[in-house]
Order: sequence, then C-alpha cells, then structure tokens
Amino acid sequence: MHFPFTKFRKVYFIFSGFLVLASILALVFYGLNWGIDFVGGSVLRITYIDERPTTQELSEDLSSLLGLENLSVRFSGDKEVSVKMPEVSQEIKDKLSDYFYNIPEVENGTMSFESVSPIIGGESKAKAQRAIIFSIIAIVIYVAFVFRKVSTPIKSWQYGIATVIALIHDVLIPVGLLAVLGHFAGVEFSIPILTALLTIFGYSVNDTVVVFDRIRENLIRGTGTTFNEVVNQSLNETIMRSINTSFTTLFVLFAIFFFGGVSLNYFSLVLIIGVIAGTYSSIFLASTLLAQWVVLRQGWNA
Repeated sequence: MHFPFTKFRKVYFIFSGFLVLASILALVFYGLNWGIDFVGGSVLRITYIDERPTTQELSEDLSSLLGLENLSVRFSGDKEVSVKMPEVSQEIKDKLSDYFYNIPEVENGTMSFESVSPIIGGESKAKAQRAIIFSIIAIVIYVAFVFRKVSTPIKSWQYGIATVIALIHDVLIPVGLLAVLGHFAGVEFSIPILTALLTIFGYSVNDTVVVFDRIRENLIRGTGTTFNEVVNQSLNETIMRSINTSFTTLFVLFAIFFFGGVSLNYFSLVLIIGVIAGTYSSIFLASTLLAQWVVLRQGWNA
C-alpha cells in the first residue's frame, strides 16, 4: 500500500493549527501554575484517612489560624491535600504541625513540608528558559549540519526550521494541557514536568530526523520525479518504524501512569501526550511542510 501523504497536507496543517491555537489560548487565559521550584514559597502536603474537608473550609481555617490571605488549597489524588503559601517562618510551620497533629482524620506520618526561596525559584525559572532556548538553537544547527549536502530543492537550514516547527507543535500541546489542568485541577509546573518536556524534545527530533534522513537518501538515489513523490515514498518506508517505536514507548508510559503512583501521574501524562504528538508531527507535519515549501517556491515540479 502506498499512501499519498502530501495530498492531504492542508488537512494536517489545519488540524495542527487548531491544536496549537487551543494550547496558546489556554496559556493566555489560564497561564501555567508554576510550582515552588520556579517561583519559591512553601508547600504543605498531608493525607486524610477518610473524607477530606472542602478546599474552602480548609482555606478559611488556615487563613484564620496563620493570618495569611494568599493560601492555595488543592486536592491531589483521593485523599491528599496540598497547601501552597509564600515562604513562611518556623513559627508558622510549628502552628501548621500542631493544627494537623490534633486532627484525627489526618493520617499520622504523612505530613511533609517543602520550602524554596523566591530567589532560588526565580533562578530555576530563568535557567529552564535558557535550557529550552539553547536546545532549540542547537537542534537547528545540528539538523542544518547533518543535511548540509542536500540543497535541492530544500536548503539544509529549512530541514532544521521544519524540525523546530514540529518540535514547538509537540511541546505546545502538552503545555496547553498543563495550563488547563493547572487552572482546574491545581497541577503544578514542576521540575519533573520540565524534565518530561525536554525528553519530548529529544524524542520528537529523533523521530523527525529519521524521516528526513530517508528523504535525503531517496533524493541522492533519485527516487521519484517530484519532491512530493520522494516525500511520500520516504514516509511510506518509515511509517511502521515510527508507529512501532511509539507503541513500545507508550506501553511503558501507560504502565507508569496507572501503576507508578500519584507523584508520577502527570510526568507520565505529559510524556504520553508528547509522544503521540511527536509521532503525528514526524509523519504528517514536518515532511509535508517541506513539500509545501517547494510548492510555494515553485522552484521544482512538486
């Protein structure tokens, strides 16, 4: 079976554009719920034995006890509660310990307290942004260098740009989901989430470069009379490799999601969404984008 991938490229572009636009709107309206790793502050986590109080009740009680107004109370899992607040003194920590120690519904030994200085949090946020920018620049340079001997009908740097466009697509979609989950479920953008996104960077680039490498080989061999034919041939030759690799990766990620515990749920969820998006973009987006550029340039019979 020989599927004409490039024939339906406008459909792929519209679908991807819709997902990216939805993700951007989610970021604009909801923003990311930055964890204390990036903004600083303190987080108290406790686990209830049975029924938990409502977030409003617990927020009012703690605000009255501590004299703090900007508390954020969120539920996590079935029985866990997290209380996010600015960096607090040892006196406040002692009050919190005494308060929850005297509540019989709270499971003994489950209370944990984490605190990060706002200065350190700001530095972590800046370093994360620099890491992402450096990764994107390095990817463009690397792909342009690898494909430097292929200049017709697409320049080597255009392979790099197409890779980055696919990469942004693959990362924006899970980030948009995180914005929604952060607004409605209190999911925080933490160091493990950043690690998952950087992992998606590597996975997406690897999957896309495999297809591009086959395009390069077919161009050198003179397979096909038009660039569309070369792209279609290359995609048909590599699609099963991409799908099989993605499925084996997803099996592991779903196992982590269902059996890895609450702390790994959102880490694995981000990876699952990123792997699916990366597989889609490497097959339907990146290579067909190259074919579209040839059509727009009208430099070769596409």
